[in-house]
Amino acid sequence: MILKFLRLLKIFTVATRYGLDEIAMSGLDVPRTARFINTMFFWRRITSPRAIRLRLALEELGPIFVKFGQVLSTRPDLMPPDIVAELSLLQDRVPPFDSDLAIAQITSSLGAPPDQLFATFERTPVASASIAQVHFATLKNGKEVAVKVLRPGMKTTIDEDLALMQMAAGLIERVWPDSRRLKPREVVAEFDKYLHDELDLMREAAQASQLRRNFANSTLLMVPEMYWDYCSSSVIVMERMNGIPISQTDRLVAAGVDLKKLSRDGVEIFFTQVFRDGFFHADMHPGNILVSVEEATFGRYIALDFGIVGTLNDFDKDYLSQNFLAFFRRDYKRVAEAHIESGWAPRNTRVDELEAAVRATCEPIFDRPLKDISFGQVLLRLFQTSRRFNVEVQPQLVLLQKTMLNIEGLGRQLDPDLDLWKTAKPYLERWMADQVGWRGFVERLRDEAPRFAQIFPQIPRLAHQVLHKRAHSDLDMGDLMYKLVENQRRTNRLLAVLACVTSVAIVGLAAVHFIHP
Repeated sequence: MILKFLRLLKIFTVATRYGLDEIAMSGLDVPRTARFINTMFFWRRITSPRAIRLRLALEELGPIFVKFGQVLSTRPDLMPPDIVAELSLLQDRVPPFDSDLAIAQITSSLGAPPDQLFATFERTPVASASIAQVHFATLKNGKEVAVKVLRPGMKTTIDEDLALMQMAAGLIERVWPDSRRLKPREVVAEFDKYLHDELDLMREAAQASQLRRNFANSTLLMVPEMYWDYCSSSVIVMERMNGIPISQTDRLVAAGVDLKKLSRDGVEIFFTQVFRDGFFHADMHPGNILVSVEEATFGRYIALDFGIVGTLNDFDKDYLSQNFLAFFRRDYKRVAEAHIESGWAPRNTRVDELEAAVRATCEPIFDRPLKDISFGQVLLRLFQTSRRFNVEVQPQLVLLQKTMLNIEGLGRQLDPDLDLWKTAKPYLERWMADQVGWRGFVERLRDEAPRFAQIFPQIPRLAHQVLHKRAHSDLDMGDLMYKLVENQRRTNRLLAVLACVTSVAIVGLAAVHFIHP
């Protein structure tokens, strides 16, 4: 209890120093309360923009809050554009934890100390983040590997900070009029799931394995192999990848890498993941990407850190195909109809109003030089439009948008003249042809063929069962009708007898009255 109180006190102190109360109060119509708070904290000087102050506060509060800020930066449907842009600058840089703790974690998880598991093990970590850190090692068969170790005690720390966040979210919902739209408790719950998923390193290893399998024959992307005999929920061992960080363009140029081709390859890799596989690396910032300069794999991308991946199901792909086709044709009415038909826009939304808003966002890009178009900024404006019309933005599409912004920023860093739209269009058109054209029909028919092979031989038996059941059902219905008719006849007879008795009684009474007036 004391530790929670001290943690809460620190959060309050940091929030006060950076004026986070002012950011929260800006959404409330309470000028007197705001003036009272400013009077209480007269000593502070708040001159920096609100987004910068929020980012600095989260960095000071520690790794969990940095992660929270990173998650918020992927929600332009909820957060203002200036805050989204600033929070995207948050870097997951934290000091490494003690190597003895890492060795203890490896020993506990894999059943033996590193000295017995590996031929060599480097005690000094080569990378450190809020969730885990990485050590280099060598297997006894001579293969060089990277060992990723979960930070000890992370679950307890995360649960304690999340409890405080939930409490704060509940308070915001009670005092902030716009909280129904922002859904603070839902955002914290999403963050809770996101963090606990990252705590399971076996999940990350499985995601890396899937991505590696998808690009097994690729000449563009390399994904490290996972060594499953050395993997657990808190330790994973993967192939060591050697390359130059993609952000170090000077070194890449010195090594002879063609940056323009590299930027185009990055676009192709991303759209291949999204539109061919429906499974994409959703954390493709420069820190997670290397470029190989070895002779056999020269110029290929190397992907690292697979804690966050996005997936698209058939419904998402169908939605995207309809929107992209309509977008290419400037059929904004169809874009609006697709949003309403999918249920993501309220049923009572007027098609013409949503159509006009989408047109205002998208039409200007067709009248500008292609290289000046920012696909990512168009998506941001579309998210702002969705907020106005209460469109429920799907998490998987938000991840797609966030990753697309990363790719565009990375591509323009490598090649300032990169035209993401022109580069991506052939892949989008090819994918749409596969989805809605003749090739797509043939491909889906081929995918369903094994099921048809099982179903066709069963059709006579299934048809016989249906007809047999129908026949018995008809007999049962006939029996029921017969019983109903018999009951009706019985009722009619009873009514006839009752009528006769009543008539006799009336006649008898009349006769008695006639005889004895």
